[in-house]
Amino acid sequence: MRLLAFLFILSVSVLPAQPNLILFLADDLGYGDLGCFGHPIIKTPNLDAFAKQGVRLTQCYSGSAVCSPSRSALLTGRTPHRNGVYTWIAEGSEVHLRTSEVTLPSLLKKAGYSTCHSGKWHLNGLFNNPAQPQPGDHGYDWWLATQNNAGPSHENPNNFARNGQPVGQMQGYSAPLVVTEAITWLKEKRDTSKPFFLAVWTHEPHYPIKSDPKFKALYPDLTDDLQREHHANVTQMDHAFGMLMKTLDEQKLADSTFVFFTSDNGPEGDGIKTPGRGSSGGLRGRKRDLHEGGIRVPGLARWPGKIQPGTTSDVPVIGSDVFPTMLSIAGVEAPKDCTLDGVNALAALDGSAKKLERPQPLFWRLHMAPNAKIAMRVEDWKILANAELTEFELYNLQNDPQETTDLKDQESQCFHELKGRLLETNAKIEAEGPDWWKRLSPNGGADPKKAGKKKKKTAK
Repeated sequence: MRLLAFLFILSVSVLPAQPNLILFLADDLGYGDLGCFGHPIIKTPNLDAFAKQGVRLTQCYSGSAVCSPSRSALLTGRTPHRNGVYTWIAEGSEVHLRTSEVTLPSLLKKAGYSTCHSGKWHLNGLFNNPAQPQPGDHGYDWWLATQNNAGPSHENPNNFARNGQPVGQMQGYSAPLVVTEAITWLKEKRDTSKPFFLAVWTHEPHYPIKSDPKFKALYPDLTDDLQREHHANVTQMDHAFGMLMKTLDEQKLADSTFVFFTSDNGPEGDGIKTPGRGSSGGLRGRKRDLHEGGIRVPGLARWPGKIQPGTTSDVPVIGSDVFPTMLSIAGVEAPKDCTLDGVNALAALDGSAKKLERPQPLFWRLHMAPNAKIAMRVEDWKILANAELTEFELYNLQNDPQETTDLKDQESQCFHELKGRLLETNAKIEAEGPDWWKRLSPNGGADPKKAGKKKKKTAK
């Protein structure tokens, strides 16, 4: 009997603990904005070091070319028109991430995880209002958030709420403030007997931006003030990321934590004159465009002992893959009663597979004029269509990642096959999701003059 008891205790003691999980999301960070992705000027020492500790994903995609839809895909594993968050959500809009959607933090919480969100939310129009679900309604034990941008800018923001209570003006800059909250939660607020899921979603480098003078001082040779402010803003975000990674080391959590870093869409502006000096890395298009520059984003992952340091993966992955991937790492079963567009991408991260089998193709839909488009990628082929489904483009991304040559006439058989699949996929997604996109404007139908005044209960 004593021997059996000893063996039981021994077996329990060697059972692997559930890994901790961190999802770090930048805002409007372009594919070419990090040093480890080739930017010649912007200083990102912490993310560059992080890239050497894990895998760099050269074909990482956001779930949309704008903010809110990409975030909804990360948390649900479902493409935005399917989960309802079809566009960026204006303040006061009825569009929101419904509680009928099963989210990553809610499943992890049920599985015994402590959960925290710190940073931008942008998944409802009625922020901190019981008429719509808030971060706590989607599974977060602790949250600090804003509806959309830090206001009035990244400097001394005054529009955060913590666990439903307005915070008032904060002193400092957004990304370090957001990460400081996450660090405080890690050290003082979470249940340390449980594994944790931590979402850190910075506002940087989304405009209107403001950067700490110490980061602007790193770019003395730049004569364009907007360029200096932008580049310093990326460095500010990188600094905040480094603060969090240092804390993991100090708390001896790094070896037991899977960390995924990415961006919600491509860079703002034209990159030359308008606000927004981010880089698409030479890819065609930028934010609000379904060509590669609007949706291909930096992707980095680290999981000591599981992902080989200093590796690169060319396997396409997308934001909706985060949901099933993190559930798999946590040992939590993904829901079977809803359509998932994402797949478990761990085999692409650890190098054990050169491709991922996808029941649903990589799919994007942007409901914003004048760039309203639909896109789908199958292996190396990418097809795009206008919103009316009357005009099409076809590219081979292996040979032409800049999408310079439309091949729909030369590759007619491939084009017609992909066109048929695109139409079929789009119709199924439309049939499943709410019809907000039919009834409302591209910003969710909100009147900016009436933002925040709507109190009526909206769809759950």
